[in-house]
Amino acid sequence: MTIAIIGLGYVGLPLCLQFARSGARARVLGLDIDAKKIRALNEGRSYIKHIPASEIKKFVRNGKFSASEDFSQIAKRPIEAILICVPTPLKKNRTGAPVPDLSFVLKTGESVARHLQRGQVVVLESTTYPGTTENELRHVLERGSGLRAGRDFHLAFSPEREDPGNPESKVSEIPKVIGGYTPACLEAAAKIYRKAIRKIIPVSNCRTAEATKLLENIFRAVNIALVNELKTVYGAMDIDIWEVIAAARTKPFGFMPFYPGPGLGGHCIPIDPFYLAWRARQFGQQTRFVELAGEINTAMPEKIVARVAEALASAKKKLRGARVLVMGLAYKANVDDDRESPSYVLMDLLKGQGADVSYFDPHIPVIRPSREHSHWAGTKSMKWNHKIISSFDAVLVSTAHDAVNYKNLADWAQLIVDTRNVMAKIKTRARAVNDKVWKA
Repeated sequence: MTIAIIGLGYVGLPLCLQFARSGARARVLGLDIDAKKIRALNEGRSYIKHIPASEIKKFVRNGKFSASEDFSQIAKRPIEAILICVPTPLKKNRTGAPVPDLSFVLKTGESVARHLQRGQVVVLESTTYPGTTENELRHVLERGSGLRAGRDFHLAFSPEREDPGNPESKVSEIPKVIGGYTPACLEAAAKIYRKAIRKIIPVSNCRTAEATKLLENIFRAVNIALVNELKTVYGAMDIDIWEVIAAARTKPFGFMPFYPGPGLGGHCIPIDPFYLAWRARQFGQQTRFVELAGEINTAMPEKIVARVAEALASAKKKLRGARVLVMGLAYKANVDDDRESPSYVLMDLLKGQGADVSYFDPHIPVIRPSREHSHWAGTKSMKWNHKIISSFDAVLVSTAHDAVNYKNLADWAQLIVDTRNVMAKIKTRARAVNDKVWKA
């Protein structure tokens, strides 16, 4: 049998490879509308930093994995299951407020529906608000196929839990939460995932599984907001939040460390609170705590830019006209994933205040076209050498990649604004640490 996985990005491609390597007697068909991705995969090439091309090439050669733009393969092959891993971003409504954008999920559902066969299992993995699978997606599938969920085909939701950049994270070892439209749908979906995932966590329905994913990410969002706010409060008291967290994490129970930063990034944490807030309002409920956390995190880039201006002022320079290098474009360390990265917000704010902005990221040599930041597409990362780094009036550390030589940065840069505390243990040669490195 063949398992089809739609959306060959940071979630879908690792899932493809896990099913291919699982030893199950199943072949994996990857489906995507991006012709460049399809061509790269069928040639055994990788476009994601932490996924080795050698593994893709191995499964392509032995016939365990293939990629295609042709969704009709869903009907032409003996497809057992169709797993949907497409983006669920935000869009603006008439008043400019962020609201869920399910267009990718629903368009994919329409494409699947045209070829859906009796007995197939359809699972949505994309993060979304409770009710999406059993309402919006189900209606699209049923309307386009003439089949009925729970009777003619199985429908379920199983949230992705991909952790890019973490070498200890293995898809097969991460427990898989699954909720079915019916008990039979749940069992059919669980049977599919057991081929590749060691531990299955069944829940009562699709809504519960969707809510589980939101809780996981909102938990992180609100705790990051807490330390971001405490960073400002403690800073006014001349207390280092990083030292406070380091001391607090020595408590062996009842505490989990979270760290401040320049804002939230990635495909989940900055977005999920808005999905829940929007859905809650439809039930007459408020999510005040969640929305407050969103406000705090969203405000961080402006505070960071103000800190850059303050640091420059200490050197008798103005932000307008200053050359500023943003270090780290990816949303987290050691990956090439720049989705929803706060670095873009920082770059826009700095540029808007008249700064001459560039970036350096060893994992993103050139900015790729995107929906949110098309005006930066084609911009190239600066080269890493003394002459170039020392030419900037300030270097803003937004993402702390391990591949960066921070001792060189300390020696070369005129001024460093550090949002990740990465310079704390680095000694500078030219001037005292307190004069050259500004925590932000």
